[in-house]
Amino acid sequence: MQRRTLSLSLYLNYLVHGIGLIILTQNMQALSQHWQTPIATVSYVVSGIGVGRLLAYFLFGKLSDRYGRKLFINLGMVSYLIFFIGMAFVTNIQVAYGLAILAGIANSALDSGTYTTFIEMGGRQGSANVLIKAFMSAGEFILPLFIASLESTNQWYGWSFLLAAVILLVNLVLLNRQTFPVRNQTDASDTAQTQPLPKWRRGVASVSLAGYGYTSMAVMILYTQWISLFVTSEMGYSRVLAHLLLSLYSIGSITGVLVTFWLLHRGMAEGKLLVTMNASALVALLVVCYTNWSWLSIIASFMFGFTAAGGMMQVGLNLFIRLYPRAKGTVTGIFFTFGSIAAFTIPIVTGWLSKQSIGAAMRFDLIIGLAGVICVATAVWALRATKTLDHERQQINQIDQQIIHLLNQRFDTVTTIGELKQAAQLPVLDASREAVVLDRVAQKSQAAAHTPYLQAIYEAIMANSRAYQTARKTTETQVTTTASKEELSHD
Repeated sequence: MQRRTLSLSLYLNYLVHGIGLIILTQNMQALSQHWQTPIATVSYVVSGIGVGRLLAYFLFGKLSDRYGRKLFINLGMVSYLIFFIGMAFVTNIQVAYGLAILAGIANSALDSGTYTTFIEMGGRQGSANVLIKAFMSAGEFILPLFIASLESTNQWYGWSFLLAAVILLVNLVLLNRQTFPVRNQTDASDTAQTQPLPKWRRGVASVSLAGYGYTSMAVMILYTQWISLFVTSEMGYSRVLAHLLLSLYSIGSITGVLVTFWLLHRGMAEGKLLVTMNASALVALLVVCYTNWSWLSIIASFMFGFTAAGGMMQVGLNLFIRLYPRAKGTVTGIFFTFGSIAAFTIPIVTGWLSKQSIGAAMRFDLIIGLAGVICVATAVWALRATKTLDHERQQINQIDQQIIHLLNQRFDTVTTIGELKQAAQLPVLDASREAVVLDRVAQKSQAAAHTPYLQAIYEAIMANSRAYQTARKTTETQVTTTASKEELSHD
């Protein structure tokens, strides 16, 4: 399996998905004119996407565990393809609404197959799930620029739909040449996390993470829906500054995704990251809701995007999936179903609150943010490792894998050093260099009690490195001597 090529195909789907998320709203005026209907009717068609998600998420997630990820990713791509081509030409509102529902179904199919595939690739591919958000954001960034270009040159609005369709067609060919990992396979990290966990704690973690599926989506939807109106009506900011705050939120989101990916790839614990980011997001939201200093609002809006929308939903899903490693698709469906419920309910609740005041609607996000912190903190508490002999041995096994990998790299470097020494006619043993290494071990050791044992281990490593260099040197000498004798015999 070529992981990089498969990953590229999966990410390209989410570039297109990012386009699909906003393509109807970005073309709202053109569609209104083409369909000869009010803009409110176009908005009604947009709601069909949410209906499609609610109908399909749980079902597709469960079925992908049985029939495989590739099938549902293909289903998502074909459904999106029909949506984009159909929307470019459709004139009937009922058909347009059906196509919007199909887009929601496409979203559900892609999610049920893609997030689980990245987990099943093994290693630290859970961090790769976070990059999905970056590609979605890239699609949301590219599309408005392309539409603006079409409008400035009086081009047909349908080209924006066909652009996405062309990318999908190319990717459909690329993806179906790839081999997918075995579905619902587990690895040592899955076993280490789930095996010692009592049922009641697993239940608490499950409820908490499902709740976070709701709050992580709700907190972003509410913010993007109300921030501009809130700061202009309640804080007295200009419309330019209001739009700037939303742009900074988006920039913060993309930056947060990249930082989160880097932190996870470096091995940072997902639970610790979730709690830290969600607590920070709540603080940033407090600043946005109650400060009337524009410079502070600017910083807080960027930080809210960085912490709340920087891939935390994907991190929460990773934890949930690892809790049930043999039902990854089902878990993905449950998690995103709660997110879809948030997308449906938040506009209704905040619409009712806005009748009291815009401030009440916006500050309701603080309650959602607090609920999110409680959900992740409870989940992390429930998922805390139970110290058993089997669990600790699993931890040792994981650490040993890393050590062996690093030692292989060290011996490769030792080989190069040996060749350089031989070329320079230097001895294998360099006592002064070994003394420096042992001194550095003492300086880097984080526990004084460990230091003499670490130095003893490094003495053994360096002794074996010398033996390895000597053995290679002897072998190369013998090969050279044999070759010389053969040349002489031929002469």
